[in-house]
Amino acid sequence: MNTHTTSRRRNLASGLALPAAAALALTGCATFPAAAPTPQGVGFDGIQSATVQIEAVGTFVSPDGGYEAAGRGSGFLISSDGLAVTNNHVVVGAGTLKVWLGGDTSRTLNAKVLGSSECLDLAVIQLQDDDYPFLTWREGEIPTATDVYAAGFPLGDPTFTMTRGIVSKADTAMDTPWASLDHVIEHDARIRGGNSGGPLVDADGRIVGVNYAGNDQHDQNLAIHRDEVRAVVDTLASGEGVLSLGINGTAYTAEGEGLGIWVNSIASGSSADAAGVKPGDLITKMEGVSVGTDGTMADYCDVLRTHGHDATLSVELYRPADGRYYTGQFNGTAVSAVSVVDDLGGTPSGGGGGSDPTDFTTVVDDTQSVAVDVPAGWAVDATPFTDPRGVTWASIEASTDLAAYAAGWSVPGISVLAAPTDTAQTTPEEWLELVTPYLQQSGCSLSVSDVYADGYHEGVFDYWTGCGETGADYLMLSAYSADGSYVVALSVTALDEGDLPIIDRVLGSFIAQF
Repeated sequence: MNTHTTSRRRNLASGLALPAAAALALTGCATFPAAAPTPQGVGFDGIQSATVQIEAVGTFVSPDGGYEAAGRGSGFLISSDGLAVTNNHVVVGAGTLKVWLGGDTSRTLNAKVLGSSECLDLAVIQLQDDDYPFLTWREGEIPTATDVYAAGFPLGDPTFTMTRGIVSKADTAMDTPWASLDHVIEHDARIRGGNSGGPLVDADGRIVGVNYAGNDQHDQNLAIHRDEVRAVVDTLASGEGVLSLGINGTAYTAEGEGLGIWVNSIASGSSADAAGVKPGDLITKMEGVSVGTDGTMADYCDVLRTHGHDATLSVELYRPADGRYYTGQFNGTAVSAVSVVDDLGGTPSGGGGGSDPTDFTTVVDDTQSVAVDVPAGWAVDATPFTDPRGVTWASIEASTDLAAYAAGWSVPGISVLAAPTDTAQTTPEEWLELVTPYLQQSGCSLSVSDVYADGYHEGVFDYWTGCGETGADYLMLSAYSADGSYVVALSVTALDEGDLPIIDRVLGSFIAQF
């Protein structure tokens, strides 16, 4: 029996890229010093002229839904022919990139992503041909208390901004929801949403790092250390990825628990793209290692560091769009849906159920305690259920015909009941025993009886076949929540092969909260 992990819909912690929908309106052009670049770069007075604002547009999916504008971030030029550095989370997965140089919104430049790294949160992009001002790297040590300046375009505003501070931690390791870095500079030059990918420079205008994260509450501002960037920038500029499968991802947490790596977008032609991973997927395991459980990219990136991003890597993921679990490989066999029914050998003989499980809708019971996906168009009863002992359960019942579903085996349907454990007074094992006599009287044959675990529930299930005159399949599952606070009882009736995917969808989508 495969075990699975379900996904809760919650707001996702994000990096510093600001969603375009929230950006301030563009109102006029900024000006910047006309300092001429030299082989040594533009120097401090020319920082603005070599800093860019980037808008990425494409298919991006957050736990709250999909949108076409990823947002705006910053970047900076490192060569006169248009090579620029920014963050992976600013640009990867974009269909188009729009770039404005130094706050000059009168001229929109095109750019393409050459190479990227989700683990280092770095990307190198190539601007269209021209002769550009550029910044150069600071040489020597970057000690604590070094004066630094954060340059960029915070809050999506086209007006160039610089803030001043000092290095508070010269070199520290840092894991965040969207990166896992061995070398990070912590400083107090304030950065905000939209500063992502912008330069952190010294008093001479030399690059000391790439800003990628900030926390206003703790006055914490983080930049990827110059040495981390310089070690990979040439590789990225050559078109190769570094510690990258081509995702723009973020560790996803719900109720304080890390559930996996949420895929916001995918780089076309990448290993993730070839594996069939899609925006909106939640990667739960790689090479048998659960990822994102600590709310960071650390475990995901450790797998890549151990095996290399070009290796064949097993992957398990959950796809909320269809409520299914998938397994496959990066750089190997593409992912395919895991079917609980296939594992159990479900083969209903057919009774003309007439279900079309391609479209589903999420139903919530009247007490707001239970939710589950059911085929669109099914009739639903979401009123509480009171059992013969007087115990009230949160309840959802759905079918093509609720009366016929209650009366026998002529139509498909689902039932979900849940109640606090101290109220329910029924164990998962007792639930299965309660329905067994009825199923035996209906001619059902017990096909599989096993334990059940999905990361949030632990219990037991029975899978029956040949039920009634239609030879229907019937799944009966009951389980405690992982914290023991409630018990759930779930049943699904399937009449033909067209109904079988409903079982997978129900198991992949049901949630309860008390």
